[in-house]
Amino acid sequence: MITPLVIETPRLKIRWLEVGDAAFIYTLVNDPTWIRYIGDKNVSNLEDAKTYIATGPVEMYRNLGFGLNHVSLKEDDTSIGICGLLKRETLDEVEIGFALLPEFRGQGYAFEAATAVLEHGCSGLGISRIVAILSPDNRASRKLLCKLGFEFESSFKKEPNSDTLDLYVINR
Repeated sequence: MITPLVIETPRLKIRWLEVGDAAFIYTLVNDPTWIRYIGDKNVSNLEDAKTYIATGPVEMYRNLGFGLNHVSLKEDDTSIGICGLLKRETLDEVEIGFALLPEFRGQGYAFEAATAVLEHGCSGLGISRIVAILSPDNRASRKLLCKLGFEFESSFKKEPNSDTLDLYVINR
């Protein structure tokens, strides 16, 4: 049996998502910035949010031992975002993903969570190369990736008629 992830940083607690996080996930994935840069996940109610968690992160934990994680404030367990590693069918490499609720952006939480997730991925899981994909106009995510030590590698399209995405990489 796989032991669920729990990482604590000075200000944050990072753990696997659970179906009980459905209300938080519903709010996060319907944030306009999420929809703009990550996409509409068609989560229109709490049941959809439970299904999203069960068929996405929870299934990935079961199959790979990692996935997107719940991020909360350590002091009072307030849910603030997600950050984790994921493996998409459309991408050959392990990718880092992160998103915070609007009121928690710009306070260093994403950097703190992503640093801990990268350390776990490299040291705990033995992953030496991690990628990130983002829209070229997503300045906040690009700034965070560069601060984390990622470097731009290339631009690409997932499909011929899709938008161009930028690929960033970090090797450890």
